[in-house]
Amino acid sequence: MARQKTVFVCSSCGSESPKWIGKCYSCGEWNTYREEITVKNEKITFRKSLSLTENGSNKPISVSDVSLIDLPRIDTLNNELNRVLGGGLVPGSMVLIGGEPGIGKSTLVLQIALTLNNLKILYVSGEESPQQIKLRAERIVPGGTSSCLVVSEVLVEKIIAHIENTKPDLLIIDSVQTIETDYIESTPGSVSQIRESTAVILKVAKDKNLPVILIGHINKEGSIAGPKVLEHMVDVVLQFEGDRNHMYRILRAIKNRFGSTSELGIFEMRQSGLREVANPSELLLSQHEDGFSGVAICSAIEGMRPFLIEVQALVSTAAYGMPQRSANGFDLRRLNMLLAVLEKRAGFKLAAKDVFFNVAGGIKVIDPALDLAVVASILSSNIDMPVSKGVCLTGEVGLSGEIRPVTRIEQRIGEAAKLGFKKIIVPRFSKSIQIPDSEIVVIEVGKIEEAFKILFA
Repeated sequence: MARQKTVFVCSSCGSESPKWIGKCYSCGEWNTYREEITVKNEKITFRKSLSLTENGSNKPISVSDVSLIDLPRIDTLNNELNRVLGGGLVPGSMVLIGGEPGIGKSTLVLQIALTLNNLKILYVSGEESPQQIKLRAERIVPGGTSSCLVVSEVLVEKIIAHIENTKPDLLIIDSVQTIETDYIESTPGSVSQIRESTAVILKVAKDKNLPVILIGHINKEGSIAGPKVLEHMVDVVLQFEGDRNHMYRILRAIKNRFGSTSELGIFEMRQSGLREVANPSELLLSQHEDGFSGVAICSAIEGMRPFLIEVQALVSTAAYGMPQRSANGFDLRRLNMLLAVLEKRAGFKLAAKDVFFNVAGGIKVIDPALDLAVVASILSSNIDMPVSKGVCLTGEVGLSGEIRPVTRIEQRIGEAAKLGFKKIIVPRFSKSIQIPDSEIVVIEVGKIEEAFKILFA
């Protein structure tokens, strides 16, 4: 007979407590305990009773005796997604894709499902009906495909029955917060439901060597909703980022057991779905002819790929006494630090002026090599003199005003040369660098004053 009880579960780590406490004794987070009703079955649980293999024997063996079987990856026919995954989907792996509502998570996975005509795909939706999925599919791939099977289901037991009946080559669940199991009496989306349902799907995926793609919601802090153990259970965690008011989307790998976490994919949102952006530099640069003040070009690196970014700054006299500081796509605290460096080390009086900064394209950049372009654009707007269109900048600015070296400078120089830039200002290196064979002129500087003299001589 099932026995019902009330427990408090930490939404961060999944630890249970018989009463509510402010600080989790396991992970140390505050105010993360949520009340849940659970049912403890005296008999064996569903997850333990689920056995899809005939021989469950498993014994330890030596590392030298382990045979390396290179499982062929499944090509998703999407170069940007393959880049982030490390070459494609690994059979038996579980991939979790998280992102804000309306960012394009369902569009991305449905586009992959409709493109892979050589595989049988089971698309399980707990949020939309098959008619709603059909409307999106007609917009992405008119006519659809017969290899993608769609079902609207939230119960894990029925999802497993569909897997047994259809025997798909790829399983897609949208979303993991909507699925539930009858063996847990809490509401869908709770810590215990997500943990138990994902564990059941994971066991089926490993036993059947079936790749699974999960779509996850995120909370107001920006992390994936549900227990933190969810990210530990899956093999790959991908974050889909971007501004819904702009057309560019970035897919980052937060965790990847089968590849690097330094890669990222860039997509462009269109009416017909997501388009791969093979060369983001050409799209992130404005195609204006006249030189405008407050605009600078930086050679940045996101993940493992270099590309050029246009940064824009506007400096004006504060109208209401208290100067404003605003940054879009860049850390506001770092912008304030760079403004302090300009005032203290370079002698530019900006304390009584408004400073507005923007990274073109609606993307967010965390590369510290953006610093030199930021201060150049701010000074350009302050003195109302444009930076030459043929000049590119890269370098990190220190608190004493020095230009600090950045990583992979050869790739940054090569990307600027490929797009036709004539000069690039880089930090002064103590060791020699391999300059690519091109017509670009590499100028090394050690302080921001040297860079300003070159730009505004």
